[in-house]
Amino acid sequence: EALYAVLAYKGFLNIEDIKQNYSKFGSPYIGHPHNKLPGIEVCSGALGHGLAVATGMALAGKRDGKSYRVYTVMGDGELAEGSVWEAAMAASQFKLDNLIAAVDRNGLQISGTTESVMHQDSVKDRFEAFGWKVIDVKNGNDAKAIASALEEAEKVKGSPVLLVVNTVKGYGSAVMEGKAAWHHKVPTDEEYAQIKRDIISRIEEADNE
Repeated sequence: EALYAVLAYKGFLNIEDIKQNYSKFGSPYIGHPHNKLPGIEVCSGALGHGLAVATGMALAGKRDGKSYRVYTVMGDGELAEGSVWEAAMAASQFKLDNLIAAVDRNGLQISGTTESVMHQDSVKDRFEAFGWKVIDVKNGNDAKAIASALEEAEKVKGSPVLLVVNTVKGYGSAVMEGKAAWHHKVPTDEEYAQIKRDIISRIEEADNE
């Protein structure tokens, strides 16, 4: 949903068309964006594809002698997909230090808590066992903390890097915070108004700190 809004802002899509047709039967604006839409190069569903695609891009860059770096973001519920771990092994095998991945570790997914659906224990320990350098971002809702972690990650040589970004799902409004239902939910007009007020208030508080 946010991707569609950004693509519309950048001129790839029509925002009014999105508003009228989002998630309707037969609409191109479905929950998992696909590459039949302009501005989207890779399909994002089903889950578990992101790290594999990023690993392939990073490996291609290494073999072609390119200087670019590849970034990918995963949800913690996504780590139940086996393709994630195949990609993790490959990235370590080929020493892809031009690959930086991040896991949004909020502990919630569409079916409930990650630990009740498919427990993960320590994501850090798991990726380290696969040969990754892991950086733990204690407050993942702090943009400065993420920026600092990325700076550290870019200095790593000889292995891919994972940021475990510990976040609060729905951060910014009590309407959404820590609630699994907001994994896939459209707010009512009243909820939207309250969420907007809450987020504006948070922004103003941050500006005054």
